[in-house]
Amino acid sequence: MSEGVSGVPEEAPDGAAGRRAGAAFRCTVTVAMTGASGIQYALRLIECLIQADCRVWVLMSKPARIVMGMDTELPVPSRTADVRAQFSERYGAREGQLDAFGQEEWTAPVASGSGVPDAMVICPCTTGTLASVAAGTCDNLLERAADCVIKEGKLLVVMPREMPFSSIHLENMLRLARAGVVIMPPNPAFYNLPKTVDELIDFVVARVLDRLGIPQTLMPRWGLDES
Repeated sequence: MSEGVSGVPEEAPDGAAGRRAGAAFRCTVTVAMTGASGIQYALRLIECLIQADCRVWVLMSKPARIVMGMDTELPVPSRTADVRAQFSERYGAREGQLDAFGQEEWTAPVASGSGVPDAMVICPCTTGTLASVAAGTCDNLLERAADCVIKEGKLLVVMPREMPFSSIHLENMLRLARAGVVIMPPNPAFYNLPKTVDELIDFVVARVLDRLGIPQTLMPRWGLDES
């Protein structure tokens, strides 16, 4: 079995998030980026999902664009159409594989339970977004998309990027966890002796892909000889 540049097998069998009947893609995953540092995790996740033949819906808040300009040297897309075009070209998405929606785009499929994706990842997640999702406020499309994923019983992965956590943050995480949300702070490990920042990023993204049921070979598994 060959591998793509992401470390995701190109012809891997379907995982828990396998293909819908008649669907053109393995699954549909919404990747939502907020204004916390660590947007590299989201960008790498998008790349890996595209490589794995998943359809990706991107939500990007205005603070996330600011952080992208601070955390990376990549050009920052100013409009939703630019997000779609830039990410599609950068990650080699095929036609219809990647789409992006604005925060007030209430006609987007993610705004309704009838158009809910197979899974959603908020990466990175600010503590403000964490609080809003826990409260179910739905003041923008990202919050509404998360609310729909929860109410429809789909997988929501929230990756809060803050340190330290206050009791308020922890209570919001507990409230979401009790609703079935996976709380996954982006904490890389070091037992694989990473030598680069990219390897630290890959460790975290690999764990997210595992949770989504997407086959990956970004990192060796603990206690298993996969040579």
